[in-house]
Amino acid sequence: MTSSTSASAAPVITSKFTDIEISESLIRRFDTSGPRYTSYPTADRFYSEFREQAYLKHLADRAALVQAPPLSVYVHLPFCQSLCYFCACNKIITQDTSRSVEYLDYLEKEMALVEPHLGSHRLTRQLHLGGGTPTSGDDPGLQRLMDMLRQRFQFSDDAEISIEIDPRTISDARLAALADMGFNRTSFGVQDFDPDVQKAVNRVQPLEMVEQALESSRKYGFGSINLDLIYGLPRQSLDSFGRTLDHVIRLRPERIALYNYAHLPQRFKAQRLIKAEELPSAEERLQIFLMATRRLLDAGYVYIGLDHFALPDDELSRAGMDGSLHRNFQGYTTRAECDMMGFGVSSIGKVGRSYSQAVRSVKAYYQSLDDGVLPIDRGYSLSDDDLLRRDIIMTLMCSMPVDFDAVAQQHGIDFRTYFADELTRLQPYAEAGLIQIADNRIAITAQGRLFVRAIGMVFDAYLGKPTSSTYSRLI
Repeated sequence: MTSSTSASAAPVITSKFTDIEISESLIRRFDTSGPRYTSYPTADRFYSEFREQAYLKHLADRAALVQAPPLSVYVHLPFCQSLCYFCACNKIITQDTSRSVEYLDYLEKEMALVEPHLGSHRLTRQLHLGGGTPTSGDDPGLQRLMDMLRQRFQFSDDAEISIEIDPRTISDARLAALADMGFNRTSFGVQDFDPDVQKAVNRVQPLEMVEQALESSRKYGFGSINLDLIYGLPRQSLDSFGRTLDHVIRLRPERIALYNYAHLPQRFKAQRLIKAEELPSAEERLQIFLMATRRLLDAGYVYIGLDHFALPDDELSRAGMDGSLHRNFQGYTTRAECDMMGFGVSSIGKVGRSYSQAVRSVKAYYQSLDDGVLPIDRGYSLSDDDLLRRDIIMTLMCSMPVDFDAVAQQHGIDFRTYFADELTRLQPYAEAGLIQIADNRIAITAQGRLFVRAIGMVFDAYLGKPTSSTYSRLI
């Protein structure tokens, strides 16, 4: 199924839990550029005056609580064995495995500096290793890292322990070792199965390699396997991506992330190796997105939001149904109540009413830790207005209704008075059938779920202020 649909058509695609109406005319009308809202305020609003002492103050406030939220831990491992031209992540390309050993030494220094400030509230419900390529190092290194973490954090019995995997760096034995270390979720970077597209982005990984990785993951008990896909890559077409989806649907991972490639060669040097003339046009990119969304819904996947899909019995789908879905720096998650600790270069954390981010370069990271100082580069202390708007935006991002009375009770405001301007600016979305404003609440309609970023932007108090960031298109 690779044929496109005309702009006047609005097919209804039915999944087990929801009907989604895809209207090209509305997409063309409301598709603008904006934040992805993994936080509010967004990371481009963090300021450099937020350093170690500010971070430690928020850790102290957390430690002083009688009952602090559980933790989610993120560790950034920046090393990759080869360069993918599309990549915008903070990474270091190297074949020298000794660099990973040195990096682990410094991660241990960072954890040792943080540990005295954790207090007794160390229950941890989520761990995620990202990068870079976490599996570019060796198994003893990953085991050492897990030992370091378990010495300092108390993982719950139901903790989600996940790792990003490049299929080219994995084997049956490695997956068995990861399972023995306690990992229970895997996320594979696939992007596209077409050989020409893979060559154009310097990431050649045969279909058979990915099939074997998924088969081994299931054999060793990994649940909720995720595949990352990217549309808008060079040499990609409606037909070629349709064939990629044929394979993905047959492999049937529990979760799929369908990312829109943002070509920003002025910011990311690796992308300068991509030939701009080989990129699909804006129109073709839109048709690929529409086709992919329709096909995944037809195949029984539930649309979680933005670029995420999951099978109906997956934990993420269930969270969307029971109202426990949440969004943070790791994307959509079922661990809504967690504070988030970040370790490693460029890692981001959320503690109480604060955000923090580490320095981006390994050299600066090592120097700071050699000086006995936490490598915090910037961050943000949230005001009461920030907390209020964050609650609303994140609720909308999860396609949940915003209840005026509940917000008023929690934040001590009169909703209609406080957000009179925002309610006026929401009217075009209401008139288009994307939201309903009635009975003292804002509800996202089935059709509106594709537009939650645009709807959330209405409540963003910072969008009119200067920023160095370049936002991606909504679709």
